[in-house]
Amino acid sequence: MGNKVLIISNANELVRVKPERVVYVLSDGNYSTMVLHDKSEHVFTMNLAHCQQLIEDQLGKEAETFIRIGKQLIINREYIFKINVNKQTLIMADMALHHAFMLTASKEALRQLKTYMESRTGKEVNYEG
Repeated sequence: MGNKVLIISNANELVRVKPERVVYVLSDGNYSTMVLHDKSEHVFTMNLAHCQQLIEDQLGKEAETFIRIGKQLIINREYIFKINVNKQTLIMADMALHHAFMLTASKEALRQLKTYMESRTGKEVNYEG
């Protein structure tokens, strides 16, 4: 993802994190919880729309890696491991499967995500070794 760093700040805290370490952001009203690949969590007093705007403003084109799912969730598509529409589950994991996160979302949101991911199949080439 390059050398960009995502900076999220509020009255009492500032967090600098590489975007590729963010697995997802889950919102509960005016609070958003950013969950990183090592399962650490950072809670901010901001709604999901504000968090989404910060990501887009700071990352520019790289913000495309993050996908908003419904009203409560922004995910890093690089961590999508399994989408099960019928069970309404989304499993996020790094490809080494050191950590896995099970999330829930509506069938419609997951159906749209599945269609989106299928449309991208074969279009990405990753040269990282």
